[in-house]
Amino acid sequence: MKHASNTSGSPSLRRISPLRDFLSKETAGAALLCAGAVIALLWANSPWSSSYEDLWSTRVVMSFGDFTMDLDLRHWVNDGLMAIFFLVVGLEIKREVTEGHLATRRAALLPVMAAVGGMVVPALIYLAVAGDVAARGWAIPVATDIALAVGVLSVAGSRVPSPLRAFLLGLAIVDDIGAIIIIAVVYSTGVTFGWLTAAVVGVLATLVVRRAGVQSVPVYVLVGVVVWLGLYRGGVHPTLAGVVMGLIAPVTPRRGHDYVDVEERPDLVESHGESLESDGSRDSVSVVEWLLHVLHPWTSFVIVPIFALANSGLPVSVDGFRDAAGSAVTWGVFLGLVIGKPLGIFVSTRLAVRSGLAEAPRGVTTRHILGAGTAAGIGFTVALFITKLALPEGPDQANAKLAILLASVVSAMLSIALLMGSSSKGDTVDGS
Repeated sequence: MKHASNTSGSPSLRRISPLRDFLSKETAGAALLCAGAVIALLWANSPWSSSYEDLWSTRVVMSFGDFTMDLDLRHWVNDGLMAIFFLVVGLEIKREVTEGHLATRRAALLPVMAAVGGMVVPALIYLAVAGDVAARGWAIPVATDIALAVGVLSVAGSRVPSPLRAFLLGLAIVDDIGAIIIIAVVYSTGVTFGWLTAAVVGVLATLVVRRAGVQSVPVYVLVGVVVWLGLYRGGVHPTLAGVVMGLIAPVTPRRGHDYVDVEERPDLVESHGESLESDGSRDSVSVVEWLLHVLHPWTSFVIVPIFALANSGLPVSVDGFRDAAGSAVTWGVFLGLVIGKPLGIFVSTRLAVRSGLAEAPRGVTTRHILGAGTAAGIGFTVALFITKLALPEGPDQANAKLAILLASVVSAMLSIALLMGSSSKGDTVDGS
């Protein structure tokens, strides 16, 4: 996030810009995500490969009185730490639908339709290719990795108009909503209603304390843990606890801080010596924005790279590539991401604009949309996450992971090529 600078006449006026901060963190975090994946691949294919699996298979036991949880380290990362990642996803969804790019029907319609097309077409391609072999994996190519997608757009620099970045962000947020629904509905099994009741009680308790105006972080952490445990033991994937807590976070002003939202208060960007107490500047930062400011660096710079390190260590060999090349799962995932994503996004966007349901982003050409759609084919984080849920450990899961890695690299290269060669002149999205 952007940051914080002290002013000469005020105790510590610190400025944040939620959208710009979010994009910059995603761009910087993309480098660490890639580093984590590369290190995992090198480690899993080195003379010390056994230590990689030994590390992530280490059992970690946590006890609360008579209650005990015994999971390996990889599951603590995937089920525990990733709940914080999904909390940030939930917070960003809440911010976007209340005051961001999805706040109005007109503004939301184009990225929503583009995202739906970008989810449906990859799923259909996967089912057409691998439906007879491993139909449960249809949701793997549905996901977009927002950090890497935004990072690719940043490589193209000034050739990418600002409205295209906003379009891709809105699309990725809707994509995240779709992935969350899929995880909750499709990949939650063996539901135990007693524990789910505990999770529901935790959510209701959160709404009660929020209604009472409580902003104490430990209170919400405690309730969040109850929701997480209820979902985990209830058979629903526990990372959804993060999403739920993010979505019900209040957009009311955060008390007791010294931040100012410069997007809401542009008059403060160049001013000095402001009185935060007298002009209501503090009220420009909501609880949601404050939580994003605090948590987003942790997810971008720590949690997601650790997730990549824990889940990207695939043994790579000539025989492995040969087996993957003959696997329908490999081709279903690869073609779904590389072909299905840009095709679905482009067709849906064009239909939305030409039908008059939505307006094309200003200065955005057909080539820009294709470049952004191809960037959305970088599935990585959420695609790997869904792979762990959809397919059992074994050849299909390994082939799906390899396909995700290859598709992400190919999509990134194609997107950069399209965007670097783009200009403001060209066919518009509506075909004119």
